[in-house]
Amino acid sequence: MKTRRRVVLALGAGLLTAPFAPFAQQPAKITRIGFLGVGSASPDFADRLGALRAGLADLGHVEGKTIVIEYRWAEGKYDRLGALAQELIRSQVALIVTHTSLGVKAAMRATATIPIVIAATGDAVETGLVASLARPGGNVTGLSFLGPEVVAKRLEVLKEALPHVRRIGVLVNPTSPESAMQLAKMAEFAQSLKVELQRFGVKQREEFAPAFAAMGKSRIEAVVATDEPVTTFNIATIAELAKSHRLPVIGAVALPGAGGLFGYGTNLVEMFRRSATYVDKILKGAKPGDLPVEQPTKFELVVNLKTAAALGIRIPQSILLRADRVIEW
Repeated sequence: MKTRRRVVLALGAGLLTAPFAPFAQQPAKITRIGFLGVGSASPDFADRLGALRAGLADLGHVEGKTIVIEYRWAEGKYDRLGALAQELIRSQVALIVTHTSLGVKAAMRATATIPIVIAATGDAVETGLVASLARPGGNVTGLSFLGPEVVAKRLEVLKEALPHVRRIGVLVNPTSPESAMQLAKMAEFAQSLKVELQRFGVKQREEFAPAFAAMGKSRIEAVVATDEPVTTFNIATIAELAKSHRLPVIGAVALPGAGGLFGYGTNLVEMFRRSATYVDKILKGAKPGDLPVEQPTKFELVVNLKTAAALGIRIPQSILLRADRVIEW
C-alpha cells in the first residue's frame, strides 16, 4: 500500500510540476503587409490609407498585434518604384498592396510569387495587369475602374453644364500610360461634342501653377483633370489654382470638396476600403489568381454651388437633379 501511495503521489507531483507550455496561450503571429505608394503620405492621400486600415480592422486584423504594415513611398518619382518594391520583398512581407498601373507593374517586376493586391487602378486588363477580370491568373488581383471612360464622361458633364465652352484644357502626366489612354478616349468624345482639347503636362506639384498660367495665355475656358497620381494627390492645389484663374474644373470625386466646381468618378476611398477584403482572403489561404477583379458599379457626380456662384455660373437643373451630392457652403 505504501509503495502504491508513493507512486500516486509521485505522479501527482509530476503533473503539478510539468511545464504548462502545451496549454499556455501562444503569442499571436504577426503578419507583415507591404504598401507600395506611388505618391507620398500627404493629407490628400490620408483618407484612402485610413480606409484601407479601417477595412483591415473591421475584418479583425489589428495593427501591432496581428499585422504590421510596411510603407514605401515613391514621392511621385516613378523610377524609384522598382527599388522600393524590392525593399518590401526583402522585409519578408506576406503580400503587397499598391495602386495605379505603375505601382502594380513595379511590384510585378519584383516578384511573381508574392501576392499583389490592387487597391485602385484604371483598366487592369487594358494595361496588362491581369489576364481577365473573372480569372486574373498569376499573383495579382484587386479593384479596377474604367479610367478612360470615366474621364471621357467628365468631358461630357462639363459640356452639358457649360454648353458655350469650346476650348478645354486637360491636365495630364506626359510620362503616364494611364494619362495617355484617358486623353485618347477624351479625344474621341471631343469631336462629337465639338470642343477643342489642349494638353497641359504636369509631373509634380510645382508644375501646376505654370500649367494654369499657360492656360490663361491659351484662352482655355474650362479644365478637365485626368485620374493619375499627380492629379489625385494634388486635389487642393488644382482647386485653388482653378479658382484663382476663374476656371471651372472637373476632376475626381474629392475635387469639389476642396473647392473645385465638379467631381465625377468612382469613390477611391471606398475602393481602398474594399481592397482590405482581398488582403483578408489571401491571408486566409486564397490564391490571388482565383479571386476575380472587382469593378465599381456606382459613379458619383458632385457639384460645388458655392464655387459656381463665385465663378458666376448657373448650373443647369438637369445636372443638379443627377448629382449625388451638392455642396452649398
